[in-house]
Amino acid sequence: MKHLAATIALGPVFFIQGHYVRRVTPVLPEPPGAREGTHGNGPPLRLLVIGDSAAAGVGAASQDEGLCGQLVASLAPHFRVSWKLTARTGATTNDTLRLLAGAARQSFDVVVSSLGVNDLTSGYPRWAWLRQQADLIRLLQNKFDARLILLSGLPPMHLFPALPQPLRWYMGEGARHFNRGLHRLVLANDNCHVFSVEVSRRMDELQAESFATDGFHPGPVFYTAWAEHLAEQIVKRWRADAL
Repeated sequence: MKHLAATIALGPVFFIQGHYVRRVTPVLPEPPGAREGTHGNGPPLRLLVIGDSAAAGVGAASQDEGLCGQLVASLAPHFRVSWKLTARTGATTNDTLRLLAGAARQSFDVVVSSLGVNDLTSGYPRWAWLRQQADLIRLLQNKFDARLILLSGLPPMHLFPALPQPLRWYMGEGARHFNRGLHRLVLANDNCHVFSVEVSRRMDELQAESFATDGFHPGPVFYTAWAEHLAEQIVKRWRADAL
């Protein structure tokens, strides 16, 4: 209700600030590096990482420093990881659905998804986004045989240095609103879990230097906290499933 009231009362302010942010924020490229491979020692684990610019590692100097690279490195002591990254800048949930629907059938044990920021910033309603998230979960389970799906919740946008106030507060509230719905969505699905970047034990230590130079995307420190926590969840949940 508070978010809706702010939308009505401050809509013109948010529009102006959003236009300003898009105009002055530098456009960072997706980093170079491999987008699939095999790494590590141990039992086999087939990993797929999908999503938007954060999944694609924007803000890092290389894929090794991005989310996927650091996640694979964190899993490598425990598994022989066969991994693939399917992500691109600007991707919405619907974009990713279309991309995966047209992809060849392939089996993965674990899928990590990073989606929602572009849906939120484009004004997409939460109810429609959640419906597409449900479609994505079904596609991953039915076409790609995903046995464990970890959905990364929207990041703590109220901390983004690139966003001026009150837009920063507003986007932070919107991200929390989306995340609450996502948590409810997966309650009935034992193989699907939401991981909130904000609950990582290192997130309260994040300062501006933990973000990329654009003040919007993660930097290597942010990616490290994200990847380490995801790896902990995968090791714990996958080993529990194997018992």
